[in-house]
Amino acid sequence: MIERTLFSADHESFRDSFRRFVDKEIAPFHSEWEEQGYVDRAVWSKAGENGYLCATLPEEYGGSGADKLYSVVQMEELARGGFSGIGYSLHSEIVAPYILHYGTEEQKLRYLPKLASGEMIGAIAMSEPAAGSDLQGVKSTAIQQADGSYLLNGSKTFITNGWHADLVIVVAKTDPAAGAKGTSLLLVERGMKGFEHGKRLKKLGLKAQDTAELFFDNVLVPAANLLGGEAFRNKGFICLMEQLPWERMQIAVTAVASAQAAIDWTVQYTKERKVFGQPVASYQNTRFTLAELQTEVQIARVFVDKCLELVCQDKLDTATASMAKYWTTDLQCKVMDECLQLHGGYGYMWEYPITRAYADARVQRIYGGTNEIMKEVITRAMGLGGK
Repeated sequence: MIERTLFSADHESFRDSFRRFVDKEIAPFHSEWEEQGYVDRAVWSKAGENGYLCATLPEEYGGSGADKLYSVVQMEELARGGFSGIGYSLHSEIVAPYILHYGTEEQKLRYLPKLASGEMIGAIAMSEPAAGSDLQGVKSTAIQQADGSYLLNGSKTFITNGWHADLVIVVAKTDPAAGAKGTSLLLVERGMKGFEHGKRLKKLGLKAQDTAELFFDNVLVPAANLLGGEAFRNKGFICLMEQLPWERMQIAVTAVASAQAAIDWTVQYTKERKVFGQPVASYQNTRFTLAELQTEVQIARVFVDKCLELVCQDKLDTATASMAKYWTTDLQCKVMDECLQLHGGYGYMWEYPITRAYADARVQRIYGGTNEIMKEVITRAMGLGGK
């Protein structure tokens, strides 16, 4: 195996610390969270107390000023255990960065420390019943009123952390006639009149992750809650496009770590499980299948690690991130299918981690932009035409 050089000794020390946190605060409870459809809010508070939320934020906003690789460590450790219900990465590495990069100083001081402590849980509301990967098709509107506030109307669906969310970055049209050029981002807080958390959605996988519908019925959003202030009015689509490469890389990181976990589980299972008096691992088909999968995952890891180096240098382009997202998630689903097959009938039993990982993997090819959209992005970077 190629030795990973991406992480320093400090990163690995952090990995050990976070792994102990996961073993104590997440692993014993995750199966019951799957039954109830959401994680207990206490696991957010405990993460905040231990500095595991928004660590990459500057210290003045409640973070540790850490580099993104510390968040990558968390993503890998959660994927290693199949703990897909924990929405830390979206909260810390999608929601908080929007406020850090585009928010006014007042918005940063008002929200970021609360996100870092776990006092507030964050979500971002892009997808709508009729607009998933097509962000230009968003129908929600936020019409500016005479006093400068915005009247928000619309609905969102498939929102991760949506049930617990105290702060939601809402994508809406502030100038509906201008299409994508009329899109803005609004900071909507729990308790604003007309803002309702809908039902928790029942999904094929990710059963402990609180995914919900959100509804906005004449929500009066103060002018001070327009992300970035008046300077960013109608510039929300540009902000979304700038942040999507890092979001897609997070999906790729999880894909590779999850695929490796599946191989590790399967190696152990096939050594112990006997068929016709021999361990399943003794059959050439088993060994060759696992050898092929491990080779492909190794290739994926090298590519993703290189992309992460580019992230740390602020050099990762949209097309490369799209390549990583589409290829690793396709591979993840392939690995899960092959590994489940090697488990035989037990691979279909929910008590086995491979079964849950198989169900969890399928959405990876859909969210963050479907893999078909990823291919469109790549072809455009190649200079190939398209509608």
